[in-house]
Amino acid sequence: MDRNTGNRSEELAADIRRQFGTEATTRFLRTLPAFRTEADIPARFGDLLDRLDGIEASMAGGQRRQ
Repeated sequence: MDRNTGNRSEELAADIRRQFGTEATTRFLRTLPAFRTEADIPARFGDLLDRLDGIEASMAGGQRRQ
């Protein structure tokens, strides 16, 4: 893989990550059955999902680890 191909691959990967983090994509995915959470999940799992949401929100705010 030459330098240009590697650079384009990195740019594409960054663009895909950025698009997955947008509010529009999140809203769309929540409409799909596979990405919806059940209302009657155990509290422990709900807490874990809330923690995950918080971590994802902080990472989207520019605090990503490399």
